[in-house]
Amino acid sequence: MQFNDLKLFLHLAQSQNFSKSAVQNHMSPSTLSRQVQRMEEELGRPLFFRDNRQVLLTETGEKFLRFAQQQWQQWTYFKQELLDEQHTLSGELRLFCSVTAAYSHLPQILEKFRRRYPQVEIKLTTGDPALAVSHIETEQSDLALAGSPLHIPNTLDFHPIDNLNLSLIAPRVACVSTQLLQENPIDWSKIPFILPVEGPARQRIDQWFRHQKIKHPQIYATVSGHEGIVPMVALGCGLALLPDVVIRHSPMNTQVSYLHLETPIAPIELGVCVQKKRLDQPLIQAFWQML
Repeated sequence: MQFNDLKLFLHLAQSQNFSKSAVQNHMSPSTLSRQVQRMEEELGRPLFFRDNRQVLLTETGEKFLRFAQQQWQQWTYFKQELLDEQHTLSGELRLFCSVTAAYSHLPQILEKFRRRYPQVEIKLTTGDPALAVSHIETEQSDLALAGSPLHIPNTLDFHPIDNLNLSLIAPRVACVSTQLLQENPIDWSKIPFILPVEGPARQRIDQWFRHQKIKHPQIYATVSGHEGIVPMVALGCGLALLPDVVIRHSPMNTQVSYLHLETPIAPIELGVCVQKKRLDQPLIQAFWQML
């Protein structure tokens, strides 16, 4: 088995799509399928469950995933050591952030890093910001832009770069939520809310519910990530508490209204997180020192 086989396996395990992985690795889906079959024959067990709709790891595939991640990282580190001997910093650096952070905070950071290290290849993955810490803990990414959780694991280091204020937003269209907001006093327990599934924003929202003594809030929906919540508010589905940066960058920000809060929400500290044990690796160390 070759290192390129591990790379193809890791890509397919993440994308769960033969066509997407094949295109991004410059081959046909049938060629990729044959290479996976060859790996499975070599191991003597299937690595994937696959049908017309999805590709999922088998139990053997999950075990092989951990092995492949370790081996690929060691191979990457070894190649980097060889390059360091040539006094040239290059290689692959894996970053994770939310869609909003990809255009609100990451460009300034990457512009500075790329000026110093133009030969370093940035592999960017975007997703639910609540998953940022787990991406670092499981080494799916090297560095992540993340909102600081209420309790940072001892194994991680966190470098703050900004404070994100949160605001309560409501629809501008006539709906149940806007009618309930006309009451005096407002019965917050009756108003539908749209919440993130988890993460720092959800933690602060839950704190606000407790402070307002809302024991059983009306939850219209829980959503992975933040970007999809603003359109739901704009469509009249309910209210939401979100970071201002998410609201400002939403294409539907003109269709929501900000509500005054007598009890402000504690801001979220945005920063870059990394595993402490990996700070001596050349690429990660260079990025960290630049911050």
